[in-house]
Amino acid sequence: MVQSPAWSCKRSFRFFWHSPAPSFRYAHSSWILPPFVLFFFLVFFGVVSLSWPLGSAAASSLEAPLKHVRTDIPILGTTMNENAEPIGIVAEIQLEFFQRRDHDGLDIKFQSTPGKFSPYAQQSVIQALYLVVNAAGLNPDSWTVRFKLPYPGVTLYGESLSAMAALNIVALAKNEPVDEETVLTGTVTADGHVGTVGGVPLKILAAYEQHFRKVLIPEEPDVADGDWETPFLMEVRPVGSINKAYLALTNRPLRTTLVTHSFTAGLRP
Repeated sequence: MVQSPAWSCKRSFRFFWHSPAPSFRYAHSSWILPPFVLFFFLVFFGVVSLSWPLGSAAASSLEAPLKHVRTDIPILGTTMNENAEPIGIVAEIQLEFFQRRDHDGLDIKFQSTPGKFSPYAQQSVIQALYLVVNAAGLNPDSWTVRFKLPYPGVTLYGESLSAMAALNIVALAKNEPVDEETVLTGTVTADGHVGTVGGVPLKILAAYEQHFRKVLIPEEPDVADGDWETPFLMEVRPVGSINKAYLALTNRPLRTTLVTHSFTAGLRP
């Protein structure tokens, strides 16, 4: 990963005063400026000094990111219980989002502690973010994204977190809140659809036990999942595209500008 450069700024000022030489008078063997001239200089430099930014304050304001947000993203997955039976789980990923002052490219990093992300999981999230950003018409070349899995010794596999992670990052960039009672499982396909994932019935049950009100699932089911029933008072909504998924998560459209920004940033996992 290439670190973004730190910026600092030190400003110096020089003032040159050009005026006719003031008159002087001699008193007690010393030269003394007239009182009105001294008063003028004191007022002038007093006003100017108030407008000077402190060196440390100016440097810190340039180094600080334009935006810095920390949040937790719920994700649905499957694992094995003590009897080696598959069960659904709800986990949380800690996400840190910076909007930098430079435009050196999208910078993504997956922390390896306490838990870690498999290479396949990392790549699926990066590819999903690439597709969602393009669909949203955004330019992420000033974004820094950090993922952390807060479960010691746990490795996260699979790609079913990718759509939820990518859509949440875009929501942070757009300052649009995500519904805390809604969770999504699925991938992002090259044509902008929510891709099929397995274990949906187990994931729905896990979300129900954690009191989620709504679960968004891929419109195309996994044939291995078979038939299942929606839990009482829970909404399970199939979504076919990332546009519909984002609308269901935020109640806002994914693309909110008529101007399309090209995605020219280099990915740096």
